[in-house]
This record gives sequence, C-alpha cells and structure tokens, in this order.
Amino acid sequence: MQSLIIVVGTALALVGCGPNSSRGFSLPEGDPVLGAQNFEKFRCTDCHQVEGIDVAEDHEYVLVRPVPIGGSSASVTTYGELVTSIINPSHKITRRQPVSMTTDNGESKMRNMNDILTVTELVDLVAFLQPKYKVEPYRTSEYRLYELRTPE
Repeated sequence: MQSLIIVVGTALALVGCGPNSSRGFSLPEGDPVLGAQNFEKFRCTDCHQVEGIDVAEDHEYVLVRPVPIGGSSASVTTYGELVTSIINPSHKITRRQPVSMTTDNGESKMRNMNDILTVTELVDLVAFLQPKYKVEPYRTSEYRLYELRTPE
C-alpha cells in the first residue's frame, strides 16, 4: 500500500512538470490601464461584462446575455487558464453553456484574436483582467540584465 501511494504521488508530481504544464510560463508585467483600453478597443464589451468598464444603459450585447468576467470562475483558476481563455477560448467550454454562446460545432463564439492582438496588447489585457479573478498566485519571471564575461 505504501508503495502504491509513493508511485501515485510521484506520477502526479511528474504530470504537473510535464511538457504540457504551464509551469514557468509568464508574460512580462503589463499595464492594466492600457488593458482596459484594449478591452474596449477590441469590442470585448460586445459579449462581456467586467467591473471597471461601464457600458451605456441601452448597450446591446451580441449574445443573449453578457458573459461576466471575474470572481471565482470554474474555468479560470490560474494565470495560465486566463491567458488560454483569451488566445484559445474554445479550449474549455462547459456543456452547460447556452446554445447562444457556442457555434453549431460547439466552439466558442468569441472572435479569434490571435492575428489581431499584439503580444503587448495581450500582456496589458491580462494585467487588466487578472485582478478581477480569484486566481492562484503565480510567480512572475524576473528579467535581469546580465553582464557578458569576455576572456581577458
């Protein structure tokens, strides 16, 4: 029994460090103010509601009802999942989603922004959205300048 526990524990630890894990992935620090501007610029308010972005009383959403962003979300619990939900919105769609939020083949109706958003705009958008979610804390990458050593 003890051997089984050790084997299962080791396997779970290795799976978390596998090539498909998001460990070690982080974007540079972004500007949340620019992220809020990007949220409006790319018309995310056509389908989403988020604290800090006001829309007109008569605003018409593309979907039957707006998709709220933030809080405790079952689909966004980590930094990596937040980034993934922007660059690959069909990655994790629950079967409980109303038909009005998905295409006929079951994919998200969210526009694919991968060829439109620059990396900087994505970084800023994530910086704006991340504080809205209750996500697990992550360790950001430290970017340091290194001095090259040259042989004397």
